[in-house]
Amino acid sequence: MTSMHRGGVAIVGAAETTELGVLPHLSAIELHLDAARNALADAGIVAADVDGIATTGQQWPYEVSDYLGIRPRWTDGTSIGGCSFIVHVRHAAAAIAAGAADVVLITHGQSGKSRIGTRPYVTDPASLEGQFEHPYGAMAPYSTFTLPALAFLGARGMGERDLAEVVAAQRTWAGRNPRALRRNQVSVDEVLAAPTIAYPFTRDMCCVVTDGGGALVMMSSERARDLPDPSRAVYVLGSGESTESAVVSQMDDLGSFGAFRRASREAFEMAGVSHDDIDHVMFYDAFAHLPLYMLEDSGFVGYGESGAFVREGHTSASGSLPMNTNGGGLSYTHTGLYGMFAIQESIRQLRGEAPAQVPGVEISFVQGVGMMFAAAGALILTNKPQ
Repeated sequence: MTSMHRGGVAIVGAAETTELGVLPHLSAIELHLDAARNALADAGIVAADVDGIATTGQQWPYEVSDYLGIRPRWTDGTSIGGCSFIVHVRHAAAAIAAGAADVVLITHGQSGKSRIGTRPYVTDPASLEGQFEHPYGAMAPYSTFTLPALAFLGARGMGERDLAEVVAAQRTWAGRNPRALRRNQVSVDEVLAAPTIAYPFTRDMCCVVTDGGGALVMMSSERARDLPDPSRAVYVLGSGESTESAVVSQMDDLGSFGAFRRASREAFEMAGVSHDDIDHVMFYDAFAHLPLYMLEDSGFVGYGESGAFVREGHTSASGSLPMNTNGGGLSYTHTGLYGMFAIQESIRQLRGEAPAQVPGVEISFVQGVGMMFAAAGALILTNKPQ
């Protein structure tokens, strides 16, 4: 029987939209379709081969499948923020292992900057956020994230300079990536001197805002062996997901996100590997504090060690744990839901196709956040057939 973990399911197609950045000539659904067609071509299959669809955001799965002329027997519209696509990979792996789908297409398309073909965001006054956050101005992510960021830094004796170190390290990666929106190199002092958006975040500590998308094609590893080029398959070793509160003030612990800990722990248990086996990580970085949380909560460093780990160069090109090698949401792209792009870069590294390629990557770890500390997803991927 096919297992959803330990290499039983493969990602055989992975591609982003042809363009990234500011794309006012493309609507959100057109971005979905462009990414889907690119991923199908990458896999060497056609839309008629697909019997499973997953997506989230402004489009529902039935909208994407209809535009592509697909009549799926399995769909997933799980919507838990930017980590949704990480969770879609997990759900698709389970569906393929169970026989509920044979070939799953996961799509993302978002006109985050240009807002073309995008439905207006409407606050639900009956929601927890609508009652207890939005009336007090805590609506934008940068204002909502300030409380936990300050709690995290304060409890560890860290400060804004530790956030700026994350930005500077990732901008170095972005400088090697021609598709990155922010490629100019910045020093820690320059990051700190930039205009404050919401304390403690300066401008470069906040993600870019772009248009774009990406898509993935998944099938059993057994079926992947019959593709034109099976050597480019990437295998799902482990995965995890978890949720917490819808409002930041009700986190179990402002200085440590339980969903990160639970999702990553399950991913490692399912994969049967240790942290020492990981060659590369992609951490969702809508804001500069998130990689620091993830380094600690995912178990790569101890409590309070994340700032020094980045500062000492461990996440850079010559470091022990290359991190966010596309430049991340802080410098590469961020359409509003970034998780798809984290997966894409992990796959590029495992295929040896990344603009800023890390030598010898065999196992990559992906960690994503949903909303403002409401959900988390984790993946462990490998390029080695199991």
